[in-house]
Amino acid sequence: MPPHVLTPVNYAIDVQGLGVQYNLRLTKKNTLRTTFQNILKREGGDKKFWALRDVSFRLVHGESLAVIGPNGAGKSTLLQVLAGIIYPSEGVIDVRGQISSLLQLGAGFDQELTGRDNIMLAGAFLGIDHRVMLDKQQSIIDFADIGDFIDAPIKTYSSGMRARLGFSIATAVDPDVLLLDEVLATGDQVFREKSKQRVLEIAANAKAVVLVTHDMHWVTEFCNRAMLLEKGRVVMEGAPAEVVEAHVEHSARSKAEREAELQAIAARAAAAVRVKAGAR
Repeated sequence: MPPHVLTPVNYAIDVQGLGVQYNLRLTKKNTLRTTFQNILKREGGDKKFWALRDVSFRLVHGESLAVIGPNGAGKSTLLQVLAGIIYPSEGVIDVRGQISSLLQLGAGFDQELTGRDNIMLAGAFLGIDHRVMLDKQQSIIDFADIGDFIDAPIKTYSSGMRARLGFSIATAVDPDVLLLDEVLATGDQVFREKSKQRVLEIAANAKAVVLVTHDMHWVTEFCNRAMLLEKGRVVMEGAPAEVVEAHVEHSARSKAEREAELQAIAARAAAAVRVKAGAR
């Protein structure tokens, strides 16, 4: 190949400068009408919140990326953007190939239909041929292992049962990109181990996996990359063990700061009570 010809990069996901902004004005107590009135009057200043800001990363096929961070860091928002459920406010996203996600399947389940019927519905939702889903149906049922409930309406399922069925479908359709949000925390130990092995098989077959989890053991043992999000921004990305260590340190420091703040508040309150009592 001539030296001036570049070899194309076989990436699965390319994210550059991603930002997602929410308008905090629009709440149950602040209707659409009053929101527009306030905007026109320029009252109260800007009430917008960046759930994600300046997030950039590239994931190639065969990589499994763990996204970790404290609650409210923007982890689930990132998966929703990758799944196409919400649109970014800024930045560029390129996801190549077929995407499979429990986020999508959860939205696509029909509560009145049985689990068996929802398998076929999910296949149609993902754009998979009906005959292909018929061939996969029994293996999906066997992996979910929810017994006779497979012929009961989804509305009778526990959250764990819905997650098991959704995971079985999402990982059985041979996706190019698999997006998972805390699914491995669902179910008993046997199912969790089966789930881990299934994800490893998908990554081993040159697919890409993005997993949001609070299970640090899973991050270090089974993922080959990790990314730490805090307040919507990428704090660190790299080797799982190093990123987990940074996350643990940041969490411990944040906890200590919160405890010190609470102690200071309690001390000020106690002092105020003493002053008030002394003034009587």
